[in-house]
Amino acid sequence: MNDTPMELPDFHIPHAEKIEWMIETNGWALEPVEARPDTDPPTPAYAYSIGMSDAVAFPDVAVFGLTPVAANGLVTLVADACRGGTEIPLGVELVGLLDNELRCCFASIDLGTHGHLFSTAASWYRGAPFSMVQLIYPDRNGFMPYEAGYEQRMRLAQPVVG
Repeated sequence: MNDTPMELPDFHIPHAEKIEWMIETNGWALEPVEARPDTDPPTPAYAYSIGMSDAVAFPDVAVFGLTPVAANGLVTLVADACRGGTEIPLGVELVGLLDNELRCCFASIDLGTHGHLFSTAASWYRGAPFSMVQLIYPDRNGFMPYEAGYEQRMRLAQPVVG
């Protein structure tokens, strides 16, 4: 038996090519962004889609405070609902999209104010205008971030930018 470790191929490809591959494969890409504890206030981890408008005629979606895998699951849920013909309104609370009849809301994000959070999307769209919405979800007790009972520890994890 050979104890020499197998040489793995080099999978380092430019970031733009990864985004392009995800869009070609899935119709849209997910861009995870690491938390930035050094900013004031600290920026939580978040993820956002790129290419949703072409794929399913819905704005790109940003999700704050969840792991990339969880955010990907939610964005996939949105994409699948749109592909299935569901019309998702913006700016109103919805029941039925998330499990357990939890409420959620898709809030439009002002890219003039918060566009710096979505630099990979801006680069992908090459200066063309695009739309981004925040998927706002409740805490474990069912309170939304803009409600009085919302869990205080979650306020930094899920800021409302939409």
